[in-house]
Amino acid sequence: MAVTKKKSVKKNNTIKLKFDTSWLYAPAPESKSAATIKPQYDLFINGEWQKPSGGKYFDTINPANEEKLSEVADANEADVNKAVTAARNAYEKVWKKMPAKERAKYIFRIARMVQERARELAIIESLDGGKPIRESRDFDVPTAANHFFYYAGWADKLEYAFPNRTAASVGVAGQIIPWNFPLLMAAWKIAPALATGNTVVLKPAETTPLTALKLAEIIQESGLPEGVVNIVTGAGATGAAIVNHPDINKIAFTGSTEVGKIIQRSIAGTNKKVTLELGGKAANIIFEDAPLDQAVEGVINGIYFNQGHVCCAGSRLYVQESVSKQVIRKLKDRIESLIVGDPLDKNTDIGAINSKQQLETIRKYVKIGKEEGAEMYESSCSLPGRGFWCRPTLFTNVAQSARIAQEEIFGPVLAILTFRTDDEVIEKANNSPYGLSAGVWTDKGSKIFNMTKRMRAGVIWANTFNKFDPTSPFGGYKESGFGREGGLHGLLPYVKLIN
Repeated sequence: MAVTKKKSVKKNNTIKLKFDTSWLYAPAPESKSAATIKPQYDLFINGEWQKPSGGKYFDTINPANEEKLSEVADANEADVNKAVTAARNAYEKVWKKMPAKERAKYIFRIARMVQERARELAIIESLDGGKPIRESRDFDVPTAANHFFYYAGWADKLEYAFPNRTAASVGVAGQIIPWNFPLLMAAWKIAPALATGNTVVLKPAETTPLTALKLAEIIQESGLPEGVVNIVTGAGATGAAIVNHPDINKIAFTGSTEVGKIIQRSIAGTNKKVTLELGGKAANIIFEDAPLDQAVEGVINGIYFNQGHVCCAGSRLYVQESVSKQVIRKLKDRIESLIVGDPLDKNTDIGAINSKQQLETIRKYVKIGKEEGAEMYESSCSLPGRGFWCRPTLFTNVAQSARIAQEEIFGPVLAILTFRTDDEVIEKANNSPYGLSAGVWTDKGSKIFNMTKRMRAGVIWANTFNKFDPTSPFGGYKESGFGREGGLHGLLPYVKLIN
């Protein structure tokens, strides 16, 4: 969309930029016909679809129009117990005894089937989660398949992963995933667990269960032995039943810091292994010698293209004072050009917020930001009449102590702060309870190494942002959790090392 700036209007500490649109893209929607969504989904336990013992179902809706997509089984404690029993039987009788090269064949087959059904999975991901089809199609689904491919390769090579040690499987892994990357998080957790000889009970988020259930169909069609992977749907009570089940050996959780702390308390005194990937408030740092246009695009990619729905979103931007006005102007112009709308439209940059509850949280923080005295800028784009939508927003004149600079918002809202020296920005960037990720933009390699050495974050990108690869570990420090997923490091939480 080409735009020509007209003027800006300030009212109630909010600045809206007014633009003339010289032309607009014609709609380019992806057809829903390539995806099949059943009107009702049961629980995937022991290789078959089973009715919930409590007989309860809940609706999953399309956040772009609030229409019902399907109804999904609500698993209770008895259902979780059945799933864990199935996983235990499969582990003891089949999976841990199977030669590693045979396990690898199943994982590889799942990867190929995910590729074959990539279009359907991408459509369902966008319908259920609200994210733009470009992100689902070009990142989520391919990266999910790549994780299965990658860990299929490790299955019969664990002696090379852990030299001079014997790697034994742990047992049954209980896995709980969030709503922001439903299919990718499922692959992220299931693939290394299977490669190391464990069986799985996985619970997707209650607002985005459909691609995990579609993955269950793929797993069933792949011929994976019954009970090796079980997928149960539900809300917090279902997740708690998995965490507290005495026959679970490993907990893998991605989600909020608050729930992560509850899980830690719940498993204290047990011998359960655990990895937690929790909240974040990533610092993205732009130095005066950085390639500014590239940096601005990195900021846009890090916070707006994913609606801010990633725990590693670069939601704190630190800009060196000498270039701050230039960067802020470029950002304002750039967010005005972003297209907000139908997630299935290939032109869409920003889709729908995942749920009404999350939208209310974002609005709460926007209000807090204005009350704290920061100056808010938002796009002048129009929003659809139905669904959960938020304009791309940024705040300037933000204090380091401001809540919008310290607390996770999980939405397309950027807090911009300035700095003068390396030491100042290091102190500010590290002054956070979180430590999941960060970014540095500069043309000096020495400065990159200096910054990355001193920043307390699990993943630090240099002159890019939000780049992921199955071969690279991911995880955080402090209240962003512990343990690593991805890469060789992602095998470690699922093995016991002997000798």
